[in-house]
Amino acid sequence: MGQLIVRNIDDDVVRALKVRAAEHGRSMEAEHREILKVSLAVDPPHLSFKEWLGSMPDVGDDEEFLAPRDYPRDVS
Repeated sequence: MGQLIVRNIDDDVVRALKVRAAEHGRSMEAEHREILKVSLAVDPPHLSFKEWLGSMPDVGDDEEFLAPRDYPRDVS
């Protein structure tokens, strides 16, 4: 089994990990392992860019994105 050493962690992060570990009745190391396991276990869906764009909700008119139609000004 591999090992992971994480250096230069902010003190606030360490304190938050201690609190979270205590709330779950685990050591900091066990809590760290669980956080990594849970966050990396989720396999996000692999959508193509086209599928990703198609999954966006329809939230309004496309008129906001139309190019302005400024006609040429009169030359004097």
